[in-house]
Amino acid sequence: MDNRNKLRGAVIALIIANFIWGAGPPIYKWVLEDIGPFTLAFARFFFASFVLLPFAYKHLKIERGDIKKLFLIAFLGISINISFFFVGLQNAPSINAGIIGSAAPIFIIFGSIMFLKERPKGKVIIGSNIGLIGVLIIILSPLLKQGFNMSTSVSFFGNMMLLISMFGNMSITILGRKLVEKYEPIAITFWSSLIGSLTFFPFFFNELASNNWHLNLTPRSEGGILFGIIFSSSLAYFLFYHALKYMKASDTGVFTYLDPIATILIAVPLLHEIPGPFFILGSVFVFLGIYIAEGRIHWHPIHLLRR
Repeated sequence: MDNRNKLRGAVIALIIANFIWGAGPPIYKWVLEDIGPFTLAFARFFFASFVLLPFAYKHLKIERGDIKKLFLIAFLGISINISFFFVGLQNAPSINAGIIGSAAPIFIIFGSIMFLKERPKGKVIIGSNIGLIGVLIIILSPLLKQGFNMSTSVSFFGNMMLLISMFGNMSITILGRKLVEKYEPIAITFWSSLIGSLTFFPFFFNELASNNWHLNLTPRSEGGILFGIIFSSSLAYFLFYHALKYMKASDTGVFTYLDPIATILIAVPLLHEIPGPFFILGSVFVFLGIYIAEGRIHWHPIHLLRR
């Protein structure tokens, strides 16, 4: 397969992966009405590792020097990311998850300024600040609409959890790029799923002991768990790491713009979540900021297929 076909395959893989991940927030919020967040997290990744094992067992050997990197990816990209993500979904609208996640390129720019001492162009700084305003509008929207009370503080807390989740998710792009150059994507997906699931086990056991949720599983919770195991964890993570093998890590960020679209398409009929004025205003600021900073909102995933 030549490089052009590999790139096209990577683009298609990322489009599918991000639509799956974009569909996840409303589905998981729906399921979390029946079971606890750590129960869902443990089941999603633990059983996904068994789904992946028959495909990965020939490629499981990891060099000693890379084991720490693999554990770090699992801890940040799954343990931290998913824990805060599910807790956030319990307390905030699911449509917020997609747009907050799409703001990752903005925070990567801020990180490069703070920690790498990079000196970006003026338009990058302006665009990043505009995008940051958009994120703040969405995060603070409960307080802006109704002031501070018990209800709005819960929604604000949920938005903050989603923001922390986004920081954890950024790590799989930055750290994973180096590992996929040496190992098969299916192996990285398997190990990160298994390691991540084990970090959820103590919290899952606590929920199991206190709630007896296993006695009250519904078709909704069963379907959500299967969606997480088969699609979000097994398929989407594999497709992501496969694409990362053939693309620059910085180029994968454009695909996060698909997440809010998929989220809204599922959230409106499933949860009856309708984007309000603050959500729309914040989204405009986020995407305008990214456009000014990177100049490539037009450089959408379909455009990459023409390369």
